[in-house]
Amino acid sequence: MSYQLSGVVADVELLREQTAGLDHAVLAALRQDFALLPVTPQLVEELTGALPDFATGEPSAEQPFHLVLSPALTDLLARWSRQGPVGYLEAEFAGGLGRQSSMVWLGGEVSWGPRFDGTVDGPRAEWPINGALARLGAEPGPWIDLFAELGLHLERDMAGWLAHGRRGLTADYWDELAEEWEDERPNERMLGVHQTR
Repeated sequence: MSYQLSGVVADVELLREQTAGLDHAVLAALRQDFALLPVTPQLVEELTGALPDFATGEPSAEQPFHLVLSPALTDLLARWSRQGPVGYLEAEFAGGLGRQSSMVWLGGEVSWGPRFDGTVDGPRAEWPINGALARLGAEPGPWIDLFAELGLHLERDMAGWLAHGRRGLTADYWDELAEEWEDERPNERMLGVHQTR
């Protein structure tokens, strides 16, 4: 199964205020009052007035992001961070292999990163996205790591995140569906047992 992410994560109110009136901004609700702003080519053009540029090679420590973070885009994220921490996150996985990259701005300047991991096989707390989320103020909870705690595992690609935001879904919606499914499974097992007798 594959996974792809390119987005800005910050406090939901900060992102609502900064993206109000933008045609291509879609906010996807996360847990702990955070939101994800999926970064699409249309959004980059709307924010910066220029088409986005993408790295020609595979991301690496020297070029950690597939999206080339232009001065116009980084200046914008730095300005937003005057109201609270703002993170840019990228991830791509397929067939068990993948990469993560992240960067955090606070108070108008880069406060952490950019960080890149092309193997993602070390301790989870040290993965670039979990590191960024910790610096954004995400708190540990019952989930395996901050990535899952905020609900970043709920959609598999950018189209999913855009639909998530447009439909006004929350992480709680998916949790409730999972609970319903778990509640129904014992009944299905019981039916299966009775049918075989």
